[in-house]
Amino acid sequence: MRSSVLSSLACMAVLALPGLAHANVGVAFVHGTGKQTNALADYWTAPFVDSVRQGLTNPANYVVINCDFEQYMWDPEAAGCLAGQLTTFINNKKITSMVVITHSNGGNVLRWILSNPTYDSRYPKIINTIKWVDALAPSSLGTPLADAVTAGNSFEQSLGWLLGYKSEAVTMQQTSHMAFYNSNYLYGTAGRPALPRQFWAVVGTNVDSSPIDNDSYCGGYTLNVGLETTQNWLDDCSDGFLECSSQGGAGYVWLYDTDFATGGEPLSHNQSRRQCFGLNVVLRNNV
Repeated sequence: MRSSVLSSLACMAVLALPGLAHANVGVAFVHGTGKQTNALADYWTAPFVDSVRQGLTNPANYVVINCDFEQYMWDPEAAGCLAGQLTTFINNKKITSMVVITHSNGGNVLRWILSNPTYDSRYPKIINTIKWVDALAPSSLGTPLADAVTAGNSFEQSLGWLLGYKSEAVTMQQTSHMAFYNSNYLYGTAGRPALPRQFWAVVGTNVDSSPIDNDSYCGGYTLNVGLETTQNWLDDCSDGFLECSSQGGAGYVWLYDTDFATGGEPLSHNQSRRQCFGLNVVLRNNV
């Protein structure tokens, strides 16, 4: 449905404004929680990024963001860093239309920019350049796991590998905190104004970690085992880190993993930033 609607709109736009047919399209990859200095290698992996960017007319029109998303989304090291790197990309490559692919908490940082255009003088140009956002497993409503880590109970050590220890970003992603931010500072959730650019969520619904199932090794078998364990504290529908309701809590649900994944496989939270089960092909066809 989404692709057919977008195709129709795109055709009408090109007919009405022929200049749009020559738009210089780019794609930006925005990582999730963590302080990244080489997100291409350490977060996304080059095969994933290289596969997706082949959907561009000019595959060189891409940027992989490296920022400190251990901070609150509005901090200079988070949204400020993201705004700076996106602005540089737009200016240097003369990008006129940009698809932004976010993962997890990266969706919150971008939503801050989309929801607060007067907060930073760089935001309006970024917003105007964005074509749409493909949000992979966004933590739009937070996660109970952040509640557990922040509370300092037995989860704290077992989840350190997944969340980090009581960083500002983890504090922010507590469910009550995200409810407050969504109600007061962010657009796109129920009862709030719509975001100025479409925010399409890809939702992961389950985790497989069977040692005899080759699919369980995509993205790292050990990580999938950990994510299947954390599912015990989440709703039945979750990717091991985020409940489906959180992933689909802002913007629109574009796809559930089993709608497109090869063999109907689910995407764990780790697999939704990897070249697993055809996700890269879906994104490539969409840029």
